[in-house]
Amino acid sequence: MRALLTTFSWQELRHHPWRNAAAVLAVMLGVALAFSVHLINASALSEFSSAVRSVSGQPDLELRAVRGSFDEAIFARVATQPGVALASPVLEAQTLMLTPQGQRKPLRVVGVDALVVAGVAPALMPVPAAGADRFALFAPGVVFLNPAAQALLAGASTSSARTDTGSPRTDAGSPRTDTGPARTDAGSPRTGMGSTRAESIQLQVGQQLRTVHVGGTVSAGGAPLAVMDIGAAQDLLGRGGELTRIDLRLRPGTSRAALLQALELPVDITASAPGDAAQRVSNLSRAYRVNLTVLALVALFTGAFLVFSVLSLSVARRAQQFALLGVLGLTARQRLRLVLVESGLLGLLGSAAGIALGSGLAALALRLLGGDLGGGYFAGATPALQWDGAAAAIYGALGVLAALVGGWWPARAAAQLPLAQTLKGLGMSAPLARSGWLSVALLAAGGLMALLPPVAGLPLAAYLSVGLLLVGGITALPGAVALLYDRLAPRVAHRLLPLLAVERARRVRQSAAVAVSGVVAALSLAVALTVMVASFRHSMVQWLDTMLPAELYVRSSSAPGTTDTVYLDPALVQGVARLPGVARLGTLRIVPLQLDPARPSVALIARALGRALEALPLVGEPLPVPAGQIGIYVSEAMVDVYGARPGQAFSPLSEAFGPVVQTGRPQSATFFVAGVWRDYARQGGSIVMAQADFERLTGDTRSNDLALWLQPGADAAQVQAQVRQLAREASGGDGLLEFSSAAQIRATSLRIFDRSFAVTYWLQAVAIAIGLFGVAANFSAQVLARRKEFGLLAHLGLTRRQILAVVAGEGAAWTLIGSLAGLVLGLAVSVVLVHVVNPQSFHWTMELALPWLRLLALCAAVVVAGTVTAWLAGRAAAGKDAVLAVKEDW
Repeated sequence: MRALLTTFSWQELRHHPWRNAAAVLAVMLGVALAFSVHLINASALSEFSSAVRSVSGQPDLELRAVRGSFDEAIFARVATQPGVALASPVLEAQTLMLTPQGQRKPLRVVGVDALVVAGVAPALMPVPAAGADRFALFAPGVVFLNPAAQALLAGASTSSARTDTGSPRTDAGSPRTDTGPARTDAGSPRTGMGSTRAESIQLQVGQQLRTVHVGGTVSAGGAPLAVMDIGAAQDLLGRGGELTRIDLRLRPGTSRAALLQALELPVDITASAPGDAAQRVSNLSRAYRVNLTVLALVALFTGAFLVFSVLSLSVARRAQQFALLGVLGLTARQRLRLVLVESGLLGLLGSAAGIALGSGLAALALRLLGGDLGGGYFAGATPALQWDGAAAAIYGALGVLAALVGGWWPARAAAQLPLAQTLKGLGMSAPLARSGWLSVALLAAGGLMALLPPVAGLPLAAYLSVGLLLVGGITALPGAVALLYDRLAPRVAHRLLPLLAVERARRVRQSAAVAVSGVVAALSLAVALTVMVASFRHSMVQWLDTMLPAELYVRSSSAPGTTDTVYLDPALVQGVARLPGVARLGTLRIVPLQLDPARPSVALIARALGRALEALPLVGEPLPVPAGQIGIYVSEAMVDVYGARPGQAFSPLSEAFGPVVQTGRPQSATFFVAGVWRDYARQGGSIVMAQADFERLTGDTRSNDLALWLQPGADAAQVQAQVRQLAREASGGDGLLEFSSAAQIRATSLRIFDRSFAVTYWLQAVAIAIGLFGVAANFSAQVLARRKEFGLLAHLGLTRRQILAVVAGEGAAWTLIGSLAGLVLGLAVSVVLVHVVNPQSFHWTMELALPWLRLLALCAAVVVAGTVTAWLAGRAAAGKDAVLAVKEDW
């Protein structure tokens, strides 16, 4: 075998390097895309987990508030429990800092007790700067910055700016935009601490900028972070007597369950294990990562067809050589093994190059885009590449396996050669016919798999359904060829050239099916992706039209997690409502809820309902709210993840609010699920409730967003200037608000959406090009096997142009059936993607939209390209070699 590889197989590679390089390139791209996606996500997850560990430390137990914060009086009760060795109080808040360039950047502020934090989270222990006072750890208005925050102060690019290539994060009522604030020259002096660091920085609280001094550093990694004394943090943020977390180190032998039972914590405080934050992000991003990986593996799927096409042509060209080797003693099994080894070597070369290319792509993406790949799950993290040898071996093996699958059919053809017939140049044997029941069974199994629920939150059965539909449809191609052309043949019986093309397709329908199988696979995936993207975009447009009823939107901040720190005061809101030109004003308050420690936080959105309920994209009609209960409207994710079904009470929300005073005594509020709405902005889930109910339960009258309906003829720019003037008078600073119109938000959202899915069009083009290459390779193989047939046609009087017309007609006939089959299969796969994969992966639904003009144009382009490809591949059929081939047996 080795001697054959170094002589027989090497000569084929040496004489046709570009053809084999194309197969290696296809495998390389598939492996590179899949492996790079894995490396990027694995590196980002590892970096995020490391950052969480450095900030949270290694406590035995974490006590967290479900909503916002809790009374620090709980700390005294917890710290004095016999089983608690150490208790560390923490106040966390996400805010914005003003950079030296005048930009607002997210900054996490963590208030700690410097006397105990080192025992739980050493990375949060403040390190005073050289020459600083030893009591700077406890000084008010002094912060200690981690390396990422120091880089912001130095004006360095952290390359962690989030790129929203997923669905736009648009909140109910006032969508999020990326319109940056105007520069605020509230200038504190920037002096010394090195050459680029500032002694003081400004942090935003509400609509005001608070100046704090930099007293040193902390070693915690991850996103920009500032640590300060917990009392100073409470004063700075206006949250006196509040905590968000208590970290506990337990005494040896202490039972967590017994401790929690003894503590008798309120229902709005949850206990979680360390590392739950990293696990929450991992669970949230898992479906996104899996879908990206499956999309990347599409290139491997189409690469297998390119290997098939290349080896089919190679075996056809060397058919007489294989036959001669067979006569000389090379058995059918050895011939099969030889071709499989050739395909495996192509796959090995492609996989090795793909692993190297994927590593480079991952390193480049991490440096330029961060680790979120457009999903927004790891915003603020700039992870280093962490190479994974085990994953490289797995993805490399997948590339080799794809090449072996592509080479299986040509290998069987080489093994089944009729030796004597092939030596005489009479062509290769036709594939054996198969029963249509197998295709029906595969298609039926694919349909049934689409009905199964997700496995561990992933649509694994749906992915298998797509694969079964594709394989079943491709195996049904011979029957489809017969079904179509048996009815078409009588209509062209009296026209010579169409008759020859149609009869050829009928008589060798197995070969026709093999030739167009790549086109069917590629076109079906292209159609499915086209329909899915069009459906999502159509649903997005409708969603945005519903969510954006006002003319002007004002927002305190577009940075996630800052809603409790960066907000609009009630006085400012009232002043905006009285401005000339403002007809009506709607407010929005967003509060994160940690209903389950193992799941992402849920957004609680408080807004005016009633007439504003029309601006909520409900799925179905809302239900009447029973007397004495509070109506809420949940997103589709809440139904799937938390079981919040319409017509039922939702008890986790009652626990989040805890006991409230009603009718003179504390009792739990009852929340009634009155409807379900579509939320394309928050995969983790969201709940909408009336703002009046929220204010009555919490006493919180702040707002995060404003929606302004203008009076007829009012100038939006003038209203915007008046709002800025009000904000300037209230806070003494300008540029702390973000303005946008409904048209701007809509255009920005759709631009982000189109950029996000641009890669799908590239994948479609690559897949179809590979399919057409398969048609060309198959027709080239057919030409080699049919030289005598074309020579006989030439002797019978057909001109060179007519022979080429016959070949082109065969290409048109074959790619026509391939296009029809690909269209039907693609529509079936698109139904699975739209109605199964998306709801199971991201917990949102969309309407199926069929862009018929684009689909028909795609199919027509494939037919035209297939016809031209066959014509080019058949040009040698009308040459002198074909005429002389008739004389070979004379």
